[in-house]
Amino acid sequence: MSHPDYLERILTARVYDVAQESPLELAPRLSDRLHNRILLKREDMQSVFSFKLRGAYNKMAQLPPDQLHQGVIAASAGNHAQGVALGARQLGTTALIVMPVTTPKVKVDAVKARGGQVVLFGDTYDDAYAHARQLSTEKGLTFIHPFDDPDVIAGQGTIGMEILRQYQKPIHAIFIAIGGGGLISGIGAYIKRLRPDIRIIGVEPVDAAAMHQSLQVGKRVRLSHVGLFADGVAVREVGEETFRLCQKYVDEIVLVNTDDTCAAIKDVFEDTRSILEPAGALAVAGAKAYIEREQLQDQTLVALACGANMNFDRLRFVAERAELGERREAIFAVTIPEERGSFRKFCACLGNHNLTEFNYRIADRQEAHIFVGVQIQNRADAAHIAQALEEQGFKTLDLTDDELAKLHLRHMVGGRSPMAGNELLYRFEFPERPGALTKFLGCMSPDWNISLFHYRNNGADYGRIVVGTQVPPDEMNEWQSFLDTLGYPYSDESQNPAYQLFLG
Repeated sequence: MSHPDYLERILTARVYDVAQESPLELAPRLSDRLHNRILLKREDMQSVFSFKLRGAYNKMAQLPPDQLHQGVIAASAGNHAQGVALGARQLGTTALIVMPVTTPKVKVDAVKARGGQVVLFGDTYDDAYAHARQLSTEKGLTFIHPFDDPDVIAGQGTIGMEILRQYQKPIHAIFIAIGGGGLISGIGAYIKRLRPDIRIIGVEPVDAAAMHQSLQVGKRVRLSHVGLFADGVAVREVGEETFRLCQKYVDEIVLVNTDDTCAAIKDVFEDTRSILEPAGALAVAGAKAYIEREQLQDQTLVALACGANMNFDRLRFVAERAELGERREAIFAVTIPEERGSFRKFCACLGNHNLTEFNYRIADRQEAHIFVGVQIQNRADAAHIAQALEEQGFKTLDLTDDELAKLHLRHMVGGRSPMAGNELLYRFEFPERPGALTKFLGCMSPDWNISLFHYRNNGADYGRIVVGTQVPPDEMNEWQSFLDTLGYPYSDESQNPAYQLFLG
């Protein structure tokens, strides 16, 4: 089977009717801190604030005139939708965009403003994708795939062409976010043909690592569910062609967590005063993790700032988690005896460190449990604090990487109840749409008493709750059936040590 000549396709791609050659800029503060030269490829400066219009427009521009005239259709929750809508308007055709009903209004309005017709369908991208494919057949519209198409891949590959033209000195590595794989496939295909010495490194969230898992086992893997924070890369299964290209051209994939991503958003803001969306900051987070792992110095690294369609309401969550991601804050649960002098000894262990949070409520006559946030320089600093506390006989639990503690328990310390017998504690994620909480509650048996409930809106496309429920032991089978049929991702936190200390 013959494969496309991507070098030729990239060199002849039509993208500059709608896209600009984005700047390749030094990030001076980040470079100084990391002791390497960090260059940002500013795809967030495109007219749709994302690289996506390159591939979408190139695909449409290659269509025969009669096929283009019939119109195009796409499924997307954001950046691809805007690229298709803008490209269609530029080429004088119509674009129908199927978006999940959970898509924030700001993104729906952005597509409409660029001339796209919007159909809202389903809770997830997969729902929207299936409906778009059906409409494509029914209406005779050409489907514009977000990543698994040679013309789309070639359009994204023009970014690699620009990087080599803009910076002709040695480059150690280029870091690229991966969702479906179209962006890294195009860039990798171009770079490796001309500069095979440059490492092509993909970056994925730990909870949406479809390409990483696929490359590990040598075949495409479909994830049962994906994390929703970096929604621009929340893809369950990578493309067939993109997987083939990544097998050939990608040197490795670095995985990063939510806190790392939030810290990277802050890093880019401090250097550029631009606010990247989570997916747009993944490459920066990956570059930082790679530098730390390899103890790299005095090298030139390129990171793609690939999108800036950030929901404003999400900034609160990003700001809270950036300090954790930058290893500037540690969170501990500390147990001290309820006796005179204990608090003084506890404070002495913290030395000159600033407290970022302090929560305490008396638990019993013998022990007190303290939830404390401490400003630190690095993770080694946190380890020293924990060691000092332990040496004083204070049992210390590091909660810095505990999602339940960071999202919920820090706001609920002191909620222990002697009446909460047979209590189960679960975390749930659900689409942030009208009726989601009602659906959750309506599915539960009226015999199960809710003993704890915490919900906090972080401005994301999804909500997160923690629920304490009193379920009789002989009804555990019914409880499991409820979980299985609910359809929301969940996590059993009943044995979580932080829960046992403060709420159990």
